[in-house]
Amino acid sequence: MRLLRLLTVAVCTAAALVLPGSAFAGNAATTATTVTAGTAGTTAAAPPQTVPALRQWTADAGSYTFGTGSRIVLDPAHSGELADDAATFADDLGQLAGRSIPVAVGTAGAGDIALALGDDSLPAGGYRLTVAASITVRAGTTTGAFNGTRTILQLLHQSATVPAGTAVDWPTKTERGLMIDQGRKFFTVDWVKQHIKELAYLKLNYFHFHLSDTHGFRLESSTHPEIVSADHYSKQDIADLVALGQRYHITIVPEIDTPGHMNPILAAHPELALRNSSGTADPAFIDLSKPEAYTLIKDLINEYLPLFPAPYWHIGADEYVDDYSRYPQLLAYARAHYGANATAKDTYYGFVNWSDALVRAAGKTTRMWNDGIKAGDGTIAPNPDILVEYWYDYGLTPQQLAAAGHRVANESWTPTYYVLGGAKPNTRWMYETWTPDLFQGGRTLTDPTRNPGSLIHVWCDNPNAETEDQIAAGIMYPLRGLAQQTWGSAKLTATYASFVPIAAAVGHNPAWPGTAQPGNLARNRPTTASSTETADFPAAHATDGDSTTRWSSTYGDPQWLQVDLGSTHTVNRVVLRWETAYGKDFHIQVSDDGATWRTIQTTTAATGGVQDLTGLTGSGRYLRMYGTARGTGWGYSLYEIEVYGGPPSGTRAPTADAATTGTPASG
Repeated sequence: MRLLRLLTVAVCTAAALVLPGSAFAGNAATTATTVTAGTAGTTAAAPPQTVPALRQWTADAGSYTFGTGSRIVLDPAHSGELADDAATFADDLGQLAGRSIPVAVGTAGAGDIALALGDDSLPAGGYRLTVAASITVRAGTTTGAFNGTRTILQLLHQSATVPAGTAVDWPTKTERGLMIDQGRKFFTVDWVKQHIKELAYLKLNYFHFHLSDTHGFRLESSTHPEIVSADHYSKQDIADLVALGQRYHITIVPEIDTPGHMNPILAAHPELALRNSSGTADPAFIDLSKPEAYTLIKDLINEYLPLFPAPYWHIGADEYVDDYSRYPQLLAYARAHYGANATAKDTYYGFVNWSDALVRAAGKTTRMWNDGIKAGDGTIAPNPDILVEYWYDYGLTPQQLAAAGHRVANESWTPTYYVLGGAKPNTRWMYETWTPDLFQGGRTLTDPTRNPGSLIHVWCDNPNAETEDQIAAGIMYPLRGLAQQTWGSAKLTATYASFVPIAAAVGHNPAWPGTAQPGNLARNRPTTASSTETADFPAAHATDGDSTTRWSSTYGDPQWLQVDLGSTHTVNRVVLRWETAYGKDFHIQVSDDGATWRTIQTTTAATGGVQDLTGLTGSGRYLRMYGTARGTGWGYSLYEIEVYGGPPSGTRAPTADAATTGTPASG
């Protein structure tokens, strides 16, 4: 989201397996059923919870249980093709299980997970999942098989036991993912790696790197080192990220934004800045009437094209010059190169096609933003092979762009733009109403296959407004809403409010930071509360192992948060990680049946932050925090409640965010 976009659109927009508390503990109930294709008139049992939902599910008798001897087993006929994905799956499953997962070739036994190819009847990216004494994933491609492994990870995250049945699953849209504005805010390599795995966990497959913009140029350069910002990615960083992306079936597409938003480049080359008829230079626009401008941009494109093996290159091409009459040199250039009837805008269109030729010469497809493409303002037009990303209803409509030969991706402001310090996606509307074929302004395409898909876009116009952790927390549910809508399967539940607990139960990928809490009996256990402030702050957030998500109650006393530990355990320690809205007076209580409670600890005059309550004596299947007096005018809000039954161990060091910061939604 560019600065001009913010100023303009703001006016226009309304808006360990066997241990209790392990990663495999707990399994919340689904709230919807599906009708399985091929069994007309038969309603299947409620399908397992996944994000996105499974496209088809046929229930069967029995179940599968992952145990200490479970393996990944490859079909001998395709073991070579599946070896890399099996290794990735073993790493992820090992993170979840807390042990090394062996990979074998042969026949699966009870408790094993089999991977196979050879099912060419499935759509692209599709897979067939059969759950019985063992689990089998069969697909036509390695991408399909990989998608199947993501479903298994989500299911085993919730419980070591999975109900028997068969799923057939595939995506509607080929592009589903995330864009981050690294040009304005530098995102650390670790954050990017985390999100490559997170995208894959949700079966998203596309990562757009916006690598240059107002505040920075973020790539090491050998041709023009003078333009590189202090905070940048080395070429080895990019090679490592690309390799990780390939391992997780994530396409990484770069964008070097030209010919506008070139501030960091022009700061090093002021002689190339576009000057108006009064001689005033614009710090964002390069002067396309100068041959040196093309030399510089060609240097960069040709330097970086080999670094990114993706089939696309994004040239940007947004928000360049709103009044061409102020720049007579652009008109002169156009007429010298495109004929006597050319307009000044033809200089821009000519540049787009010139850039496209460089990209096509490397065997790739060009992508660009839509706002510069209008009707009747030039004698030439962008090449039809260019894929146009439609972000706002400026210029040609999506249908007009498609009629001109373009594929048109739906990157609409509403509901995909997440702006630091500004607009945020309406995830409820996204989940309940929007589809990836509904473009900004209510526009549609007569042929939806011309639209490859959509992304969540993180624009850093105010780069210091949010930290990386805050951004990760902020895009958690938008990413999950997008995953559901772009996959295109029938939803497990119609309302966003009932989708949030499902997404919370599915949680994050097994390598998500901060999720390791060895011995925490409450981790991912079924959790309920007396109330929730909004659907965005469900009870399950307090036991998901994520220090950036939280439960928040309504404003009143008393309030409680209750965890089902699954079986009776001794409890000698409870850790409470409060958000700003903390409990001043509260009890820690245990129960055998969830109805009759025994108090094992009472706290008064607490001050919030992280409270590590040790030396407790009690036992029960259920544990709750029962709050009797709030410490603020808001409700009660917990990032995490951790429950331990052995010697103090497995805690996470409190972070500043988890201990002292955060604002209730009402604030």
